[in-house]
Amino acid sequence: MTAAATPEAPGPAPAPERDAEPRRTYWGRWWYGPMPRARIAWLRIIGYVFLPFDMLLLTSSSMAHARLPADLYQPVRLARWLHLPAPTPGAMYTLLVVTIAAGLVAATGRVLPRLTGYVTACGYLWWVTISMSYGKVDHDHLALVIALFVLPSVGRAGIGDRRGCEASAWSVRCIQVSVVAAYFLSAWAKVRIGGFPAWQNGATVQWALSRRGTPFGRSFIEYPLLLRISQWFMFLAEATSPALLFLRGRPLYLLVLFFAGFHAVTYALMTIHFLPHAIWLAAFLPLERLTGLLPERLRGSTEAPATRPADARQPLPS
Repeated sequence: MTAAATPEAPGPAPAPERDAEPRRTYWGRWWYGPMPRARIAWLRIIGYVFLPFDMLLLTSSSMAHARLPADLYQPVRLARWLHLPAPTPGAMYTLLVVTIAAGLVAATGRVLPRLTGYVTACGYLWWVTISMSYGKVDHDHLALVIALFVLPSVGRAGIGDRRGCEASAWSVRCIQVSVVAAYFLSAWAKVRIGGFPAWQNGATVQWALSRRGTPFGRSFIEYPLLLRISQWFMFLAEATSPALLFLRGRPLYLLVLFFAGFHAVTYALMTIHFLPHAIWLAAFLPLERLTGLLPERLRGSTEAPATRPADARQPLPS
């Protein structure tokens, strides 16, 4: 006999409904699918440790420019927007010291990470803008500038911090997009300025090898057909670089290895390294796994949360 609901024995109450949260689109999950804070900590170490090398060697022209007559200063558009004055030795020395010191503090991820990170980002932007305001603009610093501005947004992060974080995901995605943009826009520039297929069938690589090629690189000058093939290969690689943003697992790691090898070969042939750009290929890798290779006393220990909301969507693997 089935029990019926009566005034004395009311039927079971309906289960309370959870607060409905809007489901994220694919793009929402791509931008904000939680990533471990440890990945941000490793990227900070890479970026902030690289900074002194860049400022003292790669963009040291900022200091040299400060000793030139002020009328040689031809500010790029950003410098004109910000009304940056012509550099002076005192200002550049101060900027160098403050930026490097703030970056080394920010690398720890413990002491005022946002404040020190943004001081570093603004200082470096000023520094590199001065470097590019005397007739030569390098496109290999885009990812470095973007990374310095987005990494502080996460706040505190340690290499042992395995907690998933939407802010970490957003920062990593911004760096990844800037890396891909440098490749893809380089391909577009070849079409817009050099022409298609004029650039691909031209002699740009042959000219570059004759101008600044290594002894090994100059040995290819006598093979124009091979160099044209290499130009097509370079163009196609840059044009298809957005695949880095959507591949996962082993295919992604192989493509990252390919671009790293591309930079290594370029340096071996003509001493062009693109280091400020190439180091950020690391943003496509699960750097948090490096923590497990360290001695336990160096890892720190922030556990990932044991539970999460029942309606949370699985983040995209990365």
